[in-house]
Amino acid sequence: MNPVLHVGIDIGSTTIKAAVLSPCKELLWGTYVRHMSEIKKAVLSTLDEIQKRFPGHRITAAISGSGGMGLASRFQIPFYQEILAETKAVRTFIPDADVIIELGGEDEKITYLRNGVDQRMNGACAGGTGAFIDRMASLLSTDAAGLEKLAQQSQHIYPIASRCGVFAKTDVQALLNDGATSYDIAASVFQAVVNQTISGLTCGRPIKGKVVFLGGPLTFQPFLRTCFTNTLNLSPENAVLPEHSELYVAIGSALAGMHNKPFALDPWLESIHKANLSENSKVKTLPPLFRSEEDYEAFRKRHAAHHVPCDSLADARGAAWLGIDAGSTTIKAALINEKGHLLYQWYSSNHGTPLEGAKKILSQLYELMPSGLHIAGTGVTGYGEDLIKSALTLDMGEVETIAHYRAAVHFCPDVTTILDIGGQDMKCSRIKNHSIDSIMLNEACSSGCGSFLDTFAHSLGMDIQEFSKIALFAEHPVDLGSRCTVFMNSRVREAQKNAVSVADISAGLSYSVIKNALYKVIRLHDASELGNKVVVQGGTFYNDAVLRALENLLGCQVIRPDISGLMGAYGMALLAQDRFAADHHSSLAGPEIIRTLTMDNHIQRCPGCGNHCMLTVTRFSDGRAFVTGNRCERGASLALTGKSVPHSSLPNMYRWKMRRLFSYRPLAHPSRGTVGIPRVLNMYEDYPFWHTFFTRLGLRVILSPYDMRDMPMEAMETIPSYSECYPAKLVHAHVYRLLERHPDFIWYPCVDKGPDEGSENTSILAAMVTSYPETIAANMDGILSEKNIPFLHPFLPMQNEKVLARHLYEALHFLSVSHSEIRIAIQAARKEQESYRQDLKEKTLSILHEIQEKNLTGIVLAGRPYHLDPTVHHGIPDLINQLGMAVLSEDGISMLNKGMPNLRVLNQWSYHNRLYKAADFVTRHKNLELVELNSFGCGLDAIVTDQVQEIMSQRNRLYTALKIDQGLNLGAVRIRLRSLKAAISNRTYGDRKVTPIMYSHPIYTPEMNAEYTILVPEMSPVHFPLLESAGRASGYNLKVIPPVRKDIDVGLASVNNDACYPAIITIGSLLRSLQSGEYDLSRTAVMLSQTGGACRASNYIGMLKRALARSGFSQIPVISLNTQGLDRQPGFELTPAFMRRIIRALIFGDALMQCLLRVRPYEALPGAADRLVKAWQKKFIDCSSHGKFTYRTYSQLLKQMISEFDHLPLTAEQSVKPKVGVVGEIYVKFSPIASNDIFHAIEQNGGEVEAGGLIDFLLYGLLDSRFQHKYMGGSALKDLKDTFLRELIEWYRRPYEKAIKQSRRFHALTPIGTMYKKASHYLSLGHRAGEGWFLTAEMIDLLAHGARGIVCLQPFACLPNHITGEGMIHKLHQSYPEAVFLSLDCDSSASQVNQLNRLKLMLNSFTEETPESDESAILHEVIATTKGSAL
Repeated sequence: MNPVLHVGIDIGSTTIKAAVLSPCKELLWGTYVRHMSEIKKAVLSTLDEIQKRFPGHRITAAISGSGGMGLASRFQIPFYQEILAETKAVRTFIPDADVIIELGGEDEKITYLRNGVDQRMNGACAGGTGAFIDRMASLLSTDAAGLEKLAQQSQHIYPIASRCGVFAKTDVQALLNDGATSYDIAASVFQAVVNQTISGLTCGRPIKGKVVFLGGPLTFQPFLRTCFTNTLNLSPENAVLPEHSELYVAIGSALAGMHNKPFALDPWLESIHKANLSENSKVKTLPPLFRSEEDYEAFRKRHAAHHVPCDSLADARGAAWLGIDAGSTTIKAALINEKGHLLYQWYSSNHGTPLEGAKKILSQLYELMPSGLHIAGTGVTGYGEDLIKSALTLDMGEVETIAHYRAAVHFCPDVTTILDIGGQDMKCSRIKNHSIDSIMLNEACSSGCGSFLDTFAHSLGMDIQEFSKIALFAEHPVDLGSRCTVFMNSRVREAQKNAVSVADISAGLSYSVIKNALYKVIRLHDASELGNKVVVQGGTFYNDAVLRALENLLGCQVIRPDISGLMGAYGMALLAQDRFAADHHSSLAGPEIIRTLTMDNHIQRCPGCGNHCMLTVTRFSDGRAFVTGNRCERGASLALTGKSVPHSSLPNMYRWKMRRLFSYRPLAHPSRGTVGIPRVLNMYEDYPFWHTFFTRLGLRVILSPYDMRDMPMEAMETIPSYSECYPAKLVHAHVYRLLERHPDFIWYPCVDKGPDEGSENTSILAAMVTSYPETIAANMDGILSEKNIPFLHPFLPMQNEKVLARHLYEALHFLSVSHSEIRIAIQAARKEQESYRQDLKEKTLSILHEIQEKNLTGIVLAGRPYHLDPTVHHGIPDLINQLGMAVLSEDGISMLNKGMPNLRVLNQWSYHNRLYKAADFVTRHKNLELVELNSFGCGLDAIVTDQVQEIMSQRNRLYTALKIDQGLNLGAVRIRLRSLKAAISNRTYGDRKVTPIMYSHPIYTPEMNAEYTILVPEMSPVHFPLLESAGRASGYNLKVIPPVRKDIDVGLASVNNDACYPAIITIGSLLRSLQSGEYDLSRTAVMLSQTGGACRASNYIGMLKRALARSGFSQIPVISLNTQGLDRQPGFELTPAFMRRIIRALIFGDALMQCLLRVRPYEALPGAADRLVKAWQKKFIDCSSHGKFTYRTYSQLLKQMISEFDHLPLTAEQSVKPKVGVVGEIYVKFSPIASNDIFHAIEQNGGEVEAGGLIDFLLYGLLDSRFQHKYMGGSALKDLKDTFLRELIEWYRRPYEKAIKQSRRFHALTPIGTMYKKASHYLSLGHRAGEGWFLTAEMIDLLAHGARGIVCLQPFACLPNHITGEGMIHKLHQSYPEAVFLSLDCDSSASQVNQLNRLKLMLNSFTEETPESDESAILHEVIATTKGSAL
């Protein structure tokens, strides 16, 4: 008899691995192959190979990998999560390993094996690794192996963005166009993967000890391993690459299944071949692009009408004009005659070397040109403009938006919109009065348009023509979302696992590219906004599938010239013709120069200023030289001559502010030691105060460095959240560098209120500014402890001098300072801070006077104080100067504007208040323009940018927003600014008085209550039916709207896509309901809650009003549900009776939810628990709707309900399921559609959910006033009112608590006061943005109630969660080392497969540790007799 063999199969995102082990655990055979998206075919082929090699054997088998979850059930073999599988393999063969780093096609994982197993896996936004390397290799016209060979010859590492693959791709493309060598770019790509993995997954836990490298990329890319080894400073013996490392997940799967019952291989495989391996889950689809061949033929004929006449080059005589467009991935050329007819055209990939591409074009052109033809003028545009213009001495260069506009006007003189989708960029130009009115370009995060389609096609072994052709008649195009290409890629993988055809995927990708352009770039709401003459350009529109997707989504026809991909080059040729007469002879390099011209590149850092630009110096064989990478004119001079030149003489407020803020001299002989202050966030405004304060107390102030280009790895490892903004990440680096300067202590206080900007509700600071010191304390504790340097971060009330003095005295008592010294120092500090503000105001006035006197253009570069940091703004102020424009800042301008424009939004935040005032000021001055800076990941900017844009556009002014991040490439920024400058030159502003900005505000009157329906979006399906009845009993005809999937699409089309996910869903629900025809719109109002405070949820109302107005529903009254008196409506009031009904409904809903979650995983009859919930919802509604609902009746209902759940029949399972606590932002926690139904997902994968109630969130909000009154100088009256309301809630909760205590299955509730005290051991209770300290308190409480893991949910870019959610996990892990924490971003494009895989990892890690079956029975008996058991 043959021995039993053990088979493990690992199905990844791009490859399939298999391993066959002997009974002695020896590897008998293994394979590693790409599945090319044909997963079913590749799996069957692998199994056939196993059968061929081992016929007649019995086997055990197990499956793993992100693509294996569905197949495991259909194969009837167990599934093991890949991290658990590889951990088992490593513990078997490398027992002394400390850390595992594994990179796959699109997953990256780190497993810590000491002090409890801690397993981490990337989310969707971190992109892929192996697939990312493939995409980067394609940019260099090679494959992954070729990229490795290139990297081996590198000399320099460029700083490529490591947030995700799309950002990195943008940087790589720019480096290629600047002439950087392929060797250095290849090495930089590998280093970016390292940085991405470490910054995204370590999250506060360093990588130390013996590290095992696994997975295909780390196996087959030695240079990548070297980058990891060097970055982590590993010794050779601690950097381990085991034999067959690429197969370790498959080997681990085989090991995990060894003790399962063996079965015969041959009959099992025969049954597999006969089975249907397609998944049965439904995939969301879109309409077909074309219904028939006739439909497609009519489409082709219509677009064939827009063409450029072509004349013979050989017969041409006289003058010709040449245009070259050196794009991100392609190079194009057009030669025209005096009639504008094409004589010559070129369109091809630039293969990463745009200059070589241009030389090839000119060489061929010179060979083909007849003797009687001369080139009168030449022009170049695109990313490679500067390099090609310099190298080949073209006559002119122009920004590509102007070139595209010139070409579009040639085809359609009255064009209204130009939409250009290229390889890497999306651009949309709105035309008004025959000039560019506004220009919108994609940010780095949504780039990758055409090149993504091309790269994906190549990954399937197809060219783009074949890939696009199969999309045309796809019957069911799959909906892949509208986010950036990394998100799309994850959606594609999900579709592949659902057996979606490649044709449907291709069609779906065509739709996605267009959705990205319409929703993310243009932020289009209605096709009519584009006007009636839309011209499309760019090589992507050669793809008929993409063009048809655009027309289908817009519902209208557009104009595609037959040279859509050449429009930049053609427009450039026309511009050259406009400028140079026929008798002019171009300065273009001749044939001999083209033939002999070579170039040599070298890299150097510019020492000219703190930007330390990475310069690429290109020296040509004829002695000329060219410099790229510099942000100002000094870089080129220093690189070429070694001599510095002065900064531009144009005004630059950013440069002035840096000098004014940080030119203070520290004490030479301090009497009380030294204090370190990190140069971060609000310190770019508050430093004059703190420097003066500590200097007066006799301390020498030590600042962190001016520049922070290279983040230390030790600091990177302490960043808790990969998606937080770059300015926040830099805080870790500044604190680390500050520790190297050995101050006696570091001072970085939490400040939740900024300067009073003269308007209501405007002194709050963003959560990251207020609370980030807490994140530093919680996540850099190891480094701080090692250095033995105290880190002081008290909450300080800067607006209340008396309380401030008291807190400062308490915080600094170790310095032996007196109360009077503190008070005197505060007074001096306030005086200096005011002196700075006055200097800022006077300097602003001086610059404005100079602008007026010299007729300059002034750019108000509007951001936040920390955008002053050169590391953050990347030299943009210098770039503006280089373009001949003066630079001002929003803080100085806002001081000159005493009034505040009428706003649609709630004016919450101090720094953003200045943006509104600055925008209003700019619209009143014709020599000023506004450019807004916002950092990627700033959740507030979706609200603020929309409002600033409205202020500008309503007064017919240009608006430019620049989204900046860690990436250093300024190519797209330069295009935006040059386009702005060109648009300014074509506009004239009169001196007329500006019109006031008006918004409609329909009133909801008391009389409307009799006949109006008030639509309310549902948050919790358990609580909201009860709240609906509470409203109706109070005289308001509330109608709760349960969300459906369509609401997400409606919301995305109506709300800024960077907005909070709950806002997108809830507003989408309301709009969908209003559009449904079910309601009489003349008798309908809508309602949303409004929290007040620092959270952006306070501005959902403002976003809703904008969406209503844009959808034609501006007449619908909007009601705000809040206790702060915000946005009052006379017909709606939270009366005491209504409040009591709300409280009862919320408490009863909490009780229902607690009972449901406790018993549903164990119910004997499936669905019984849910049916019981519905029955009790009906009973509660009936009681609250009929007759007097007394306290006694309410108490009896609670008691009876809990009793029924106490006696619901349950299964007699032999084990208790592991508890998983769920916390997070309140909407995504309670809404199944927002969380991808996380509660059911946990239960279906063997867990039991534990979650806190809704009423606890209200209690947390009411308890905040106690802290504010006691510690921050807050109102005593508000504290008294909130205490009364809190006691009322607690009174209504007592019957619930009593009934729970008498139950058998349900644990007691934790009083909010107890949670308050427990949380205070971990963080300050001053954190009140969003869920604030309560989020941490909930995690502590759930762990105390037996949760073995915590799932922390947050909308993408939720700022408070970075602090008190993800930001506290490291600290909580120290107290609960066995607990597993999983942080999940909730977003419209979040990958459900990725989320489910990570959830399975958490749950499987619990089951791995469960006792053997003989011990389980004993454990069962013990638990069954213990209070709280569900059995």
